[in-house]
Amino acid sequence: MAEAPVLSDEEIERELSGLPGWERVGDEIVRTFRTGRYHGGVALIVHVADIERLIGHHADIDLRWETVKFAITTHDMGNRLTAADFDLARRINEICTAHGAE
Repeated sequence: MAEAPVLSDEEIERELSGLPGWERVGDEIVRTFRTGRYHGGVALIVHVADIERLIGHHADIDLRWETVKFAITTHDMGNRLTAADFDLARRINEICTAHGAE
């Protein structure tokens, strides 16, 4: 992944305004999706992981019985937020929608 500049607080807020359900928690953006069932969450994670591998950027993922939580930051930039994080969040939203997760 090419290094992207760290975003300012104003840029982060602007990006978040276009990503309903995502929130800033420190230097991460976080969202939890309801999957309805454990194996649905596993399938969703596999799909996300495949895209992450292709783009060279990944989220920290927490799988629970009926939920999957994604936390995203750019580790290579000192755990700060960059445009790559918001690109990944948009991709995760699309995947979760395709899997019926809310």
